[in-house]
Amino acid sequence: MSAGSGVKVKVQKFGNFLSSMILPNIGAFIAWGLITALFIPTGWLPNKALAELVDPTVTYLLPILIGYSGGKLVFDHRGGVVGAIATAGVIIGTDIPMFLGAMIMGPLGGYVIKKFDKMVEGKIKTGFEMLVDNFSAGILGALLAILAFLGIGPVVDAVSAALASGVERLVGAGLLPLASLFIEPGKVLFLNNAINHGVLTPIAVEQARQYGSSVLFLLEANPGPGLGILLAYSFFGKGNAKKSAPGAAIIHFFGGIHEIYFPYILMKPLLFIATIVAGMSGIFTLVTLKGGLVGPASPGSFIAMLAVTPKSFGSFAANIAAVCVATIVSFAIGSLILKTDKAGNENLEEATRKMESMKGKKSRVSGVLTDSKTLDPQAVKKIVFACDAGMGSSAMGASLLRKKVKAAGLAINVTNTAVSSIPSDAQIVVTQSELTPRAKEKAPDAYHVSVDNFLSSPSYDLLINQLSRGEKAVPEAAEESSVAPFVDGDILRKENVFINQSFKSKEEVIRFAGQKLVEGGYVKPSYVEGMIARDQLMSTYMGNGIAIPHGTEEVKKEVLASGIVIIQIPESVDFNGNKVRLVFGIAGKNNSHLEILSKIAVACSDVINVGEMVRAQSVDELIMVINHAVAQNA
Repeated sequence: MSAGSGVKVKVQKFGNFLSSMILPNIGAFIAWGLITALFIPTGWLPNKALAELVDPTVTYLLPILIGYSGGKLVFDHRGGVVGAIATAGVIIGTDIPMFLGAMIMGPLGGYVIKKFDKMVEGKIKTGFEMLVDNFSAGILGALLAILAFLGIGPVVDAVSAALASGVERLVGAGLLPLASLFIEPGKVLFLNNAINHGVLTPIAVEQARQYGSSVLFLLEANPGPGLGILLAYSFFGKGNAKKSAPGAAIIHFFGGIHEIYFPYILMKPLLFIATIVAGMSGIFTLVTLKGGLVGPASPGSFIAMLAVTPKSFGSFAANIAAVCVATIVSFAIGSLILKTDKAGNENLEEATRKMESMKGKKSRVSGVLTDSKTLDPQAVKKIVFACDAGMGSSAMGASLLRKKVKAAGLAINVTNTAVSSIPSDAQIVVTQSELTPRAKEKAPDAYHVSVDNFLSSPSYDLLINQLSRGEKAVPEAAEESSVAPFVDGDILRKENVFINQSFKSKEEVIRFAGQKLVEGGYVKPSYVEGMIARDQLMSTYMGNGIAIPHGTEEVKKEVLASGIVIIQIPESVDFNGNKVRLVFGIAGKNNSHLEILSKIAVACSDVINVGEMVRAQSVDELIMVINHAVAQNA
C-alpha cells in the first residue's frame, strides 16, 4: 500500500470513528432541534417554560451522550461510563456546547480505563474484583474530569472560537460557497458526518443560540446536489442505474439517506463536478437570501429540513430556493456528463461494492477477528455461523458467505447451527456480538468473529481476503443451474405475503407474523411467545431494514413444518432504534426452509433490492424482485 493510500484509509477510519460517536445519538439532536423550532420566542409555538429545555439539552445532554458513545466505542459500557464522567468536566469548564470536547474526552476516557484494566488483569485478589472495577472507574473518571475542566475545556473553547471566527470571515468575504470543494467529495468518502457534526454543527449550534438560526446546518444536509444526480440518471442513465435511480431519488430526498446516491457518483467520477458546483450554488443562495436552520436536519431530508426551518416566510423561501437551485445545477451538469458519456451500461453493483469498501464500516468482523489467536488460512476447512436457534440469522449469513467462499475458489465448508450446538471441528465461528461469549465457551479452540449485521458484505469480504492468503482449491467445472421459483407450495405461499402493513411496535408485528405461521399450520400457538422471547433476548434485526423474527431453540419442538411469512411495512416499525420495512417470520423444521432463506439473504444483501421490495405494490411484484435478484446471483 502506498503512503498516500495509507493516509486516505486512516482519514476514512477517523471519519468513521467520529461518525460512530454522533450517529447513535441523532435522535437526541432531532429532539433538541424540534424543541428549539417549536418553543423559542421566534418558534412555531412560543412557550417560555418549555423553552427552558433548549440550553440544558444542548449544553449537557448531547455532549454527555457523545462522550459516552466515544468511550463505549473504545471499551464497551465501562469505557462509556468513564468517557461520560470525563466529558462532564469539559462541559462544566466552558460555556458553549462542548461537542468537540466530548469527542476528545469520551474516547480518552475509554482508552484510559481499558489500559488500566489490562495493566491489573490477573493481579486482583479473588473477591475484590467488583471493588477495584468500581473505584478504578470512579477515580480515573474524576481525574479525567478535572483535567478536562482545567486544561482541555479552555483549549477546545479557544479552538471553537477560532473556527467560528474563520467561518464568519468566510461568510463576510463571500467565500463560504468554497466549502463545497471539501464537503461534496467528503460525503462520498464518508467523511460527511465528521465534517458536519464534528466541525459545522458545534459552530452552528452556537450561532443558532445567538442569532436564532445558522446557515451551517445546511451546508452538508442540502439534498439538492444528490437529487440532481439521481434525476439525471433517471433521464439519461443506462441499464440498471437508470431503472433504480427514480426510487433512489425518493429515498434520498424524502428519507434523507444520502448514502444511496454515492454509488451513482462512483460510477462516473466526473459527476463530482456536478455536486461541487451545485453545492456552491446552494450555499450562495442561502447566504444571499439569508437562509438557515435552528437545528441540524438529520437525516438530511427535505422534510427534516422544513421541520427545523425558522418560522418566517423569508427563511422557508431561502431554504427551499437553495435546494431547488442545487438540484437544477446538479441535474444540468450531471445530464451533460451522462449524455456525452460513450461507455456502456453502468455497473451499479460494482460501484456499490466500491462504496461499501470505501466506507469500511465495522460490523465487528472488520477487526477482522475478535481473538488474539493466530489464524492459519491454509488450515481452515470449516466455518460455522451460529445464532440462538440456528435457523434464522445464521442461515442467512452462512448463505452469503458460502457464495463468496465459492467465488474465491476456497475449499471451505460453511454451515450454520445454534450456538449451543457448535460442532467440535469448527475452526472459525461467526456470531452476533452479543453471542460471542457463549460461542467461546462452547468452542474455546475456534477462531471467533463477531458481527453486528449479517447482511454486511464488506465484513465477509474482509474475512475472505484473510482466508485467501492460503491456497485456493481448484475451481470445479461450472454446472448448469436453474433458479427455482421463490414461492414454494409448502414453505411459502402467496397468501403468506402481506403488503402495505402498519404496526405500532415490533412486538405487534412479531405477533402478527407468528399468528400467520399458526394459521398456516406451520407452528403451534406457543411458538409465538418463543418468537417474542427470541427478539427480547437478542434483536432479530439483520441490517438493510430487514428483521427475521423466529423462535428460540427451546420452542423448536413447537414447529410442525417449515414456513415463512413476508410482511412489507412501508412506513417502517422500530426494532431497537432500527427502522424495519421488511419482516420475514420464520419457522424451520429439519432445515427444509434453508433454501428459501438463502434466497432471501441474497436478495436482501443489496439495499437497492430491499428498496424495490418495500415499494412493491403487489405480492407478485415483491416476489418478482426477489426472483430477479436470485437469478442475477445464481
